[in-house]
Amino acid sequence: MKRFYRLLKDYLRKSDTFLLVTCIISTLYGIVLIASATSYTGSMRAAYVQIIALFCGIFLYFIFSVLDIDILADRWKLLFLFSVVFILALIPFGVEGNSGNKAWIRFAGIGIQPAEVVKITFIILLAKLITHLQERHGLSHVWSVAQLVAFCGFMFALIIVVSSDLGSALVYAFIFAVMLYIAGLKFYWFLIGGGALAAIAPIVWNHFLTDRQKERILAPYDPTIDPTGLGIKWQPNQSKAAISSGGLFGRGLFNGSYTQSGSVPHQETDFVFSAAGEELGLIGCAVIILLLTIIIVRCVYIGIKSNHSLGSLVCIGIAAMLAFQTCENIGMCLGLTPVIGLTLPFFSYGGSSIITMFAAMGIVSGIKMKPRPSRFTQIK
Repeated sequence: MKRFYRLLKDYLRKSDTFLLVTCIISTLYGIVLIASATSYTGSMRAAYVQIIALFCGIFLYFIFSVLDIDILADRWKLLFLFSVVFILALIPFGVEGNSGNKAWIRFAGIGIQPAEVVKITFIILLAKLITHLQERHGLSHVWSVAQLVAFCGFMFALIIVVSSDLGSALVYAFIFAVMLYIAGLKFYWFLIGGGALAAIAPIVWNHFLTDRQKERILAPYDPTIDPTGLGIKWQPNQSKAAISSGGLFGRGLFNGSYTQSGSVPHQETDFVFSAAGEELGLIGCAVIILLLTIIIVRCVYIGIKSNHSLGSLVCIGIAAMLAFQTCENIGMCLGLTPVIGLTLPFFSYGGSSIITMFAAMGIVSGIKMKPRPSRFTQIK
């Protein structure tokens, strides 16, 4: 027993308990908002599911924090195979989610979003590829860039073709760009990439996007789309109305007229921020932003302090994932960005999202705990 307590004390001293506590506080805050946003249904099932997901997430946090990131990355073939097979499983087993995308696998009342889970393996695989190319050819070598673009392009296309989940695919693209920038890719490659995207954008727009996807992208910026506000703009308009009605301190938990009447569709998932805005006001929203900012900055800080190039890139990739989803989700709740079905990390209802986030935080904590392996070089 003494040995156990000694090991536990040593683990708590080395691991990032500050990060874990912040994540738990954020999730508990989210559970309260989810309970309020679904109370009009007379069922607390969503809140209970989220509580179970929280305990599973904490367990995975501890598991992933003691796993060696180098060992995981060295199993890159298995990680890649798992990623591809898991996403391809949507073809026979996938069902549509709230956004209409075939992005979920459901069994026994449990839903799993493969693209959400695979974000973690994608970050590890990309970090492994970057560090390998840095050692072999140099990151800005033409052959290195070709391999990087091929990998990201394959994953992006796989998600789009299999599930039409543009929101998740954009998260992957953002992670890719940020990790390459931090790794030191020459700036002219970003200019070339931007030019290539500009050249193919009309082709993608005209031949690969559905009319509904085009409307969802343009809706926040084009007043001629759904001028009555009763169609594609209904959800973000209701969200904005709920947030604006909350004022500085809000109407009080379980007292918001929009939230308690179910006037904001799927408020417990994509639009949970609007529940905070109506019932807890600007102060409640500011607390959410502060908590998420702390988590993101902490991931970046651990990445910067790490002398381990692979681990540093993984931390930055996870921070990029959190930052993009946070900005996009809050933006669509405010009607500033398209509604593309991205959850607010740690706050939105979704077991696979919570579990994935805590697993990612466990990886970050594990990187903080481990010394730098000698076979890796620092990022230049």
